[in-house]
Amino acid sequence: MVVETSVLVSALAGAGSFFSPCILPILPAFISYLSGTTLSEVQNQNRDQGQGQQASAAGGGSSSSSSVTLKRSTRLNIFLNTVYFVLGFSLVFAVLGVIFNSVLAGAGAGFQGTLQAAGGIVIIVFGAYLILSTKIAKLNFEKRMTNLPKFKTSYITSFVFGAAFASGWTPCVGPILGSTLALAATSPGAAYNSLLAYAIGLGVPFLITGAFFSQATGVIRRMVRHLKYFNLIMGGVLILLGILVFTNQLAAIANFPLADQIINLERGI
Repeated sequence: MVVETSVLVSALAGAGSFFSPCILPILPAFISYLSGTTLSEVQNQNRDQGQGQQASAAGGGSSSSSSVTLKRSTRLNIFLNTVYFVLGFSLVFAVLGVIFNSVLAGAGAGFQGTLQAAGGIVIIVFGAYLILSTKIAKLNFEKRMTNLPKFKTSYITSFVFGAAFASGWTPCVGPILGSTLALAATSPGAAYNSLLAYAIGLGVPFLITGAFFSQATGVIRRMVRHLKYFNLIMGGVLILLGILVFTNQLAAIANFPLADQIINLERGI
């Protein structure tokens, strides 16, 4: 039960990373940069197509197929670059999972207990860090992905950026990712599944954004207004999670009805 719970928590942590104030506000500009398409270019294409459709409706004819084709090609380019970006950080997390499993899975029961206690403390510290970062400006340093190579093929660039992204490049994502790694270390046998679940939880919203980029930019703009309490809420969640891990009570999460149903789905029931 603990294994399934850690996988579920990791997937939710991945989704939480996506909706963090370090990622969500800059996401449209970041994805468009990866694809080599500016936001103004996307907006101009949408506006031109809308005007073409209005003119076609007024004149009783059909709209020009070239603008529609260009828009579709732009959307496809954005989505494919998003796919390669997700593959980049998913590969890194998968490798980390294999390393954790290989190095720590053979540890004795006593050492596993030490790992669990240490992991709980680490998660609590990360939670406290997130809460304190709302009050102490110096904690909000950023490790940005700069001076990375720009390849001729944008797909390779997106993949490299994705791999670099896995290092936790922003102050409010680093603690969530660090907590996920600490949780994976406490259950080495499930480390691969946990980190893969984190990648899925983070990657699926990225893919949805890339697939529906034009619509997603407006939704993200509205969501950003409600992110000012993210660090406080997520910090509290991490502290509670750390306490559960430290006291070996992580399985208590499965007592919640929705969590229990999701875990049953994981088991194939």
